[in-house]
Amino acid sequence: MADGGGEALGEQSKEVFRRLIEEGFNEGDLRVLDDCFPPSYAEHQFDLPSTREEFKGTIRFLRETFSPFSLTIEDMVADGDKVWARMTGRGMDGKGFMGRPPTGRSFAITVIDVCRFEGGKIVEHWGVPDRFHQMAQLDALPRPPRRSVRREPRRD
Repeated sequence: MADGGGEALGEQSKEVFRRLIEEGFNEGDLRVLDDCFPPSYAEHQFDLPSTREEFKGTIRFLRETFSPFSLTIEDMVADGDKVWARMTGRGMDGKGFMGRPPTGRSFAITVIDVCRFEGGKIVEHWGVPDRFHQMAQLDALPRPPRRSVRREPRRD
């Protein structure tokens, strides 16, 4: 935005998002969600709740199941009433998930988040964690049978 007010609003929204990630996800201080979200909001990420209290449970699950769990903000841009972020999510399968025993394997995946803000709070969220890559790193995907590859000689 060309005006200073729009830039200030964008910086304020980025700070709210940064607090959510650093204090909520990384430090486990779930009280910060009270400052970042209204009691209900529109959630567009598959299998996430649309209430602040249920979302606190989601963060607890991630922190307990994939401890140590963390998100690192790699890029963040504010545009109008939205904040776009690319992050790296890291953790370790020390507890087991999806009915599987723990593997002790670590993962590092890309997470893309878009949040829409009103009144300094996140009122809509879209998230795209690379769960397929996470599952592959944690050996939670079936492996295709190995086939020998016959190489044809090059003819130049």
